Parts: sequence; structure tokens; C-alpha cells
Amino acid sequence: MAQADRESTIAQEMDGDRISFQSELIYGLNDKPPVGESIFVAIQHVLASFVGIITPGLLICGALGVSPADTGIIVSMSLFASGICTFIQCRRFGPVGSGLLSLQGTSFAFLGPVIGVGTAAIASGSTPEQALALIFGVCFFGSAIEIILSRFLHLLQQIITPVVTGTVVMIIGLSLIKTGFFSLAGGAPAIASETFGSTQNLALGGLVLAIVVSLTLSQNRFLRMGAIAIGLVVGYVIAIVLGLVDFSSLSTLPLIRLPLPLRYGLDFNFAAFAPFVILYVITAIETIGDLTATSAVSGEPVSGPLYFRRIKGGVLGDGVNSAIAAVFNTFPNTTFSQNNGVIQMTGVGSRYVGFYVAGIFAILGLIPIVGGVFQVIPQSVLGGATLVMFGSIATAGLNIVASTGLDRRSAVIVAVSLALGLGVVYSPDIFADKPALIKNVFSSGISTGGLTAILLNILLPGRPRVATKTSPELSEA
Repeated sequence: MAQADRESTIAQEMDGDRISFQSELIYGLNDKPPVGESIFVAIQHVLASFVGIITPGLLICGALGVSPADTGIIVSMSLFASGICTFIQCRRFGPVGSGLLSLQGTSFAFLGPVIGVGTAAIASGSTPEQALALIFGVCFFGSAIEIILSRFLHLLQQIITPVVTGTVVMIIGLSLIKTGFFSLAGGAPAIASETFGSTQNLALGGLVLAIVVSLTLSQNRFLRMGAIAIGLVVGYVIAIVLGLVDFSSLSTLPLIRLPLPLRYGLDFNFAAFAPFVILYVITAIETIGDLTATSAVSGEPVSGPLYFRRIKGGVLGDGVNSAIAAVFNTFPNTTFSQNNGVIQMTGVGSRYVGFYVAGIFAILGLIPIVGGVFQVIPQSVLGGATLVMFGSIATAGLNIVASTGLDRRSAVIVAVSLALGLGVVYSPDIFADKPALIKNVFSSGISTGGLTAILLNILLPGRPRVATKTSPELSEA
């Protein structure tokens, strides 16, 4: 039954402190929207995540000199794997998966290390295909780290508190805003054509942004659920009329592309594997932040046994899905932040929508020309639609932190973590001359801010004790 336009209040008691979060939802986590509405909302999740899923593969293949044919295969498999992994995360199979409306996609956190491993392999005489085999092998075996770590998360309730996860969620949103604004100005294609920040790009992106904001505030639930899709379609049509969309690349795509597991094989090298150990730990922290935001915007608890069971299942799903991605010739998967903004803006938090999202991703991976149509959407149009979503993610993190009561100790944790996390976002070259291990770990604002929040929560005096009421159901999850 729909939670039509209700004000849902989730309250969780922990050791005498009440943690609450307000969320206005049209459909809640376990509601089943009609098929038409589900597909409508699912398309918006796809539009918000599509570029983020294919971009790492394009960047890695470009850096390693992978052939266009193999690049197309990897991009298609990135979408296909995202479909499978999203279904696992939303459906939950035994202990695997969060059971939330959580999307999976190619992780940007591994971009630098993957390129580093690949270029080093090629420099030592390997072909690009052999370098890919090494990358996929390292990623496959590295996923075991996250799988093992997920089984012990319930022991970390004293450390991974709402203050920590809320801070990570804020950093995720604030970090993505830079990406959204870069796209709104035209992105990399505009820099290449010297039109970055042009009046045309800003006007087009600004129009899409205005449409999304206006429709999100509409009292009509269909307009609200369709705000992002409508904004993107309007912007896309205008861009076509202005001659900003190039469809020539679609003629070179095959009609269908079937997946072939282990196309490039698996290889392994411990020296290449070492940096990935820490990265999978960092990915687990990012996943905790993403899933906390998903719980919050879906009107679900952000603390307590149910919350930790979902977090454990989500991190386990992250590890399992990264292994699946390697088998299907693509790079590690992780939970995506973008869909949290879509949930908050559409008011639809139903995990059943995730099944439709998974199906669309899988189809996009099997039919390259369909994905190609999405791929040529101008960056300014995407930026206008995603910018407000990224801001919504930061707001969700702020709500999580504020719901716990922000005392002086918590304020210090949030302030220092935000300062360091966003500092590396604004000045990414600060680690350019540092060892690869340090650069890989701290070049991400999310990992820097997340580690800072965890360390400060451990080291600063006066940490409140959290009652660890670990039920058998939680410890076995």
C-alpha cells in the first residue's frame, strides 16, 4: 500500500538518546508502485547514474590504449554488470544485499590505482589485453577483503556512529557538486572545443536545473516523480535543435552484444594488489555512507540492529558484486550516491523500483545503440539535472548529523573531516609527488574525510557509549 504524501517519522532509541529523521515519501521501501510509475522513476535513476557508470571504463581504456572495440565491450559490460549487481543489492539474497533502493555502478575510487597497475604492466612489456587480465584478477581477489570486513561491521557500532556516517554522506554530496558544476559548464568536451562555461552551456544547464527544481516542488506527484526525467528530456530536445548532439557514433555500434565472462582472463601480482587492500576498506566506508543516506531519504532507521543488518548486507553485496564485475570484464562496483538525490526528489524509496533499474541497465549493456543514445546527452544538460541531486545528498548527511544532537565534540569531528575531505577535492595536486600508496588513499575527499571522522571519533575524549544490543539475527546477517 502506498505511503501517499505522508509525513513519515522514524525514531530509534539508543542508550537514552533519540535519533529521528523526517522524510516525506510517496512510496516507501516495501511499497509496490504501479508498473508505469515504477518504470518512470527507474528511468530517472538510470539517467542520473548512466554517465557515472560508463565514465571510469572510458577513462581507463583511454589511458591504457585499449582498442575501440574492446573499449565498447568494457563499457557495455559495465552497464550489464551494474544491472546484475543492482538487482542483488535491492533484492537481497540471504545475507547478500542491503534490501534498500541502492544502485550499483563502477567505482571512481579505483580509477587511479587501476590505471597505475595497467600502465606499469604495459611498460614492462604486456599488451593492453594482458594488462586488463591483471587488473581484473587483482580486483577479483581484492573483493574478498570487503566480503570479510562486512562480517565484522556489527562490532564497529562504537566507531561507525551517525556522526561519522552523516559526515561521510555530506562529503559525498559536496564532492559531487564539483562534478555536477563542471558538467553544467560543458564538461571535458567543452574544454576540448573551447566552449567551457559558454553562455549557451550555462543557459541550457540552468534551464534544466530550473525545470527540475520547479517540478520537484509541484503538488502533483507525477510531475514530482518525473522532475528529473522531464528536465533531461526538455534539455536534450533543445540541445538537438541547437545542433549540440552528435549521433554519428551510433552507426558504428552492433545491434546486440552478448556477455562473455573472463574474456581477457584473470592474472595476479601481489605488488599490484597491495594498494587495493586499503581501497576496498575505503570503499566499505563509502558504502556505509551511501547506504546511510539511502536509509535516511527512504524514511528508514539510521541506527540500531535493522540498520546495521542492512549495512552489513550492503557491504557484503558490494564485495560480491565487485567480484561479479571482474568476471564480466569490468571494474569494481560500489553503491552509487546519485540515486539518493533521486529518492529524495521523487519521494519514491521503494526497493522494487530497483528491479526495473537493474533490468534497464542489463538491457543497455546488451543493446549498445540504446546506451549510445544516452551517452551523447550533452554534459550541460546532465549537469543541470544532477547538480541539485548532489546538493540533496549533502543535505541528507546534514540531517543525519543534526538528528543526533550536535555537541562540541561532534562539531569538531564534522568540521575537521569536512575541511580535510573537501581540501583534497579543491586541491587534488597536493599529493602529486607523494608515494603511490598515499596518493591512492588520500586523493579522494571521501576517503580522507571518512578516515578523519573515524580516527577523531576514536581518539577524541568524551565519546558517548552506544549500547551494542547485537541480536542473533544481526550477528548472523
